[in-house]
Amino acid sequence: MKSLCIKTNNSDLIEYLLNELQHLELENICFSTQKFKHYENVIIHYKGDNNYIFLDKISSILSLLVIDELEEDFINKLLIQNYFYFDANERKDILNLCFDIMTEDFSNNFDKKFRALYNSFYDYLLDNKSLYLHGFTNFRLKDYFNILDNVITRAVNSYVIEKEYLEFISLLKLYINSQSSNCEIVHIIYSDSNTILLDENKQIIDISQDNLNTKYLSDISFSSNDYTLNSLLTLLPKKIYIHLINNYIDEFINTLQAIFENKIHICTDCNICRLYKTSKGEKNPNTI
Repeated sequence: MKSLCIKTNNSDLIEYLLNELQHLELENICFSTQKFKHYENVIIHYKGDNNYIFLDKISSILSLLVIDELEEDFINKLLIQNYFYFDANERKDILNLCFDIMTEDFSNNFDKKFRALYNSFYDYLLDNKSLYLHGFTNFRLKDYFNILDNVITRAVNSYVIEKEYLEFISLLKLYINSQSSNCEIVHIIYSDSNTILLDENKQIIDISQDNLNTKYLSDISFSSNDYTLNSLLTLLPKKIYIHLINNYIDEFINTLQAIFENKIHICTDCNICRLYKTSKGEKNPNTI
């Protein structure tokens, strides 16, 4: 017979364990709870002859318990411990990013976490009959916490980049609102991140690096689109018509909309659009 005693004073965890044990598909098992001096104890007896299957089932239950009931608290504790300089609202945003990251490839991320937890519980229960749940989860789950640390690092990096991006947008909006416009209209012919600028007379505006003062270029790279942005910040047109040759709004177009707001007008089927859609794959004309 194999017997185990799981110790905890967390009533939610006890309820979770009892519910899972009640629905456990394994014969020759009985369990009970008993309060000793300091802890509530979930006592499990297995009278079968396959201890490895028994430990497999119990290790799986305990692994799922950690993921379902304790993971959010663990992430919060790691954030407070390692990223104390973020305030409560910022940590909440980062926590949400952590779960977004883990959801992106849910099956793979879940399997990695579950396997790390399962191995830790199984190896311990092979040689021990008593498990103090709080102490075990705090000191014997190194591989699992390394996985959480990696997720948190990714979430923090994403949060910082997004915060810098929003600050960058805000600064450019302040600059635009403090300056006078230098032209009425600029047309942007946009296709697959390739850009052609036209003035109000439909003449091409040179946006090559050699012909631009790059003091307005951001620290956040938009690749070749940086020079388009720099041109717009130099010209400060009253209206910007974006002709989407592929009918697709990507990150750069979203950024322009965030910066220039109601100055932006999206177009997909005017004379300019139709001409450049026809000319796609060929050398674009210099004038319209």
